Amino acid sequence: MLANKKSGVIQLKEKQFYAAMYLRLSKDDEDRGSFNKSESNSIGNQRELIKSFLREQPDIELYDIYVDDGFSGSNFVEVR
Repeated sequence: MLANKKSGVIQLKEKQFYAAMYLRLSKDDEDRGSFNKSESNSIGNQRELIKSFLREQPDIELYDIYVDDGFSGSNFVEVR
């Protein structure tokens, strides 16, 4: 809380959180190569789900988006 001594008003200072969106290909949805798509359904669905959540969270600001489309837990590479 912040107190303004001159006016005697107490103002609550809102916290702002920064979050990164991390999207990763699902093992069950390796469809990126089909139909010449730019991204898999899994990646698109994850993006929309997270954006929907963030719209309802006024104290969270999206900082960056990281995407591993084409990498799943079954084809993990040591160094990318």
